[in-house]
Amino acid sequence: MSTAFDSIKRGLQEAIAHAEGRGRGVRVHRPRPVDVKALRAKVDMTQEEFAAKFGFSTATLRHWERGDRKPHGASLVLLNVIERNPRAVIEALAA
Repeated sequence: MSTAFDSIKRGLQEAIAHAEGRGRGVRVHRPRPVDVKALRAKVDMTQEEFAAKFGFSTATLRHWERGDRKPHGASLVLLNVIERNPRAVIEALAA
């Protein structure tokens, strides 16, 4: 096999190990699911207000609330932070 193939193979194996939490000294954080509709009700905002305040599209928010889609990646991380401390996020985004 070529050295390029070996390098790509090694990189893919490392990426898989990282994703599975088996990498050297790696801890993969998986944010917990968030009930977006309940969160929005908790902060007492309309869909339009919540979407605008936190940078989501209203359409995406509607999909999450209906259960058509689930938030993932950075959106899920942000929703977890909003759930824990909405005021801090609002203040951070206001600056």
